[in-house]
Amino acid sequence: MVIVGAGIIGLAHAFEALSNGLSVTVLDRDRRPVGASVRNFGHCCISAQDGELLALAQRSRPGWLRAAEAAGFWAAEAGTLVVARSATEAAVLDELRAERGGDAVRPYTAEQTAAALGRAEDERDDITAGALLPADLRVNPREAAPALARWVAEHPRGRVLWGTAVTGVESGTVHTTRGAVHGERILVCVGHDVDYLLPDIAEDHGVERCRLSMARVEAPAGFRTDSAVLTATSMLRYDAFTSRPAAARLREEVLGHSAELLEIGANVMFTRLPDGTVLVGDSHHYDATTPPFVDERTYELLLDAVAKVLGVPRLRVLERWQGVYASSPRGPLLVRDLAPGVRAISVTSGIGMTLSFGLAAATFDGTLATTG
Repeated sequence: MVIVGAGIIGLAHAFEALSNGLSVTVLDRDRRPVGASVRNFGHCCISAQDGELLALAQRSRPGWLRAAEAAGFWAAEAGTLVVARSATEAAVLDELRAERGGDAVRPYTAEQTAAALGRAEDERDDITAGALLPADLRVNPREAAPALARWVAEHPRGRVLWGTAVTGVESGTVHTTRGAVHGERILVCVGHDVDYLLPDIAEDHGVERCRLSMARVEAPAGFRTDSAVLTATSMLRYDAFTSRPAAARLREEVLGHSAELLEIGANVMFTRLPDGTVLVGDSHHYDATTPPFVDERTYELLLDAVAKVLGVPRLRVLERWQGVYASSPRGPLLVRDLAPGVRAISVTSGIGMTLSFGLAAATFDGTLATTG
């Protein structure tokens, strides 16, 4: 098997293929993972999905845990803490718990939620309630994909060819800048760069790039949870929340007090890395090509919003960067058969980390349906 792309989707498929006894060659034009797979929160956001995506995300969970054990990277079964700071936000969580049950959505009191955030006891008045979504996983995005790539490269039946750009694909053959690479089965897993290699397919699916403003900050002294933390803006982006009856009321409420956050497509959330620093973000802007310029006001809005959730006056930024992923208004997945034995797979909804191993499992048991 030949896999084009050493991002998390390609590497999850390589892991699954090797686990199923196949030989695998992974090709990537860069010298290490540098794209969407290392620029994210490291959040396997299982519980916030709905319908078919929830089923895929649930299949992804055991794959992540098996890969972490095999490749030796950190994967915490830490869940996700959803913070409610109004009665409407709490209502959305109550409605989700009513559907999924108390084991999947564990209610937190205001005191429990504030304590998990490291809030001082005299600085908790703005917290109404919360919920823990225990099924979610956490990984360090800067370590997981590189560790998987090393594992594949060191496997007796695996190899990774870095610095190898692909120029064309046909049945049985991948044409590259280093010559032809042959395989009975070929998967093209190049994420948002699908338009470079397969422009007609990308245009047909409406693929564009979503750019994100993200940062790594020093953690406030009391913040120690390994759970991902979501807020009201998160509830306006993920299907598990947006399908609740109270979601429409929540959107109007957030529009009333935080219209600027909605204008930048904010998902105010954060995750703590094993070294104690915190990944914070993020905004969402869509275009066919990602411009290099970032409006500082976007960072100001996001950092201020995260600081308010943590109950601190400001955050000290250590790093800033632009994330990027493939997006499409036509659907969350692009799965196309290009020729006999050749398939393209891209996640076009920003949840590649969440779905990666579920997609790989579905690919190899034949249940992953094409999208066009």
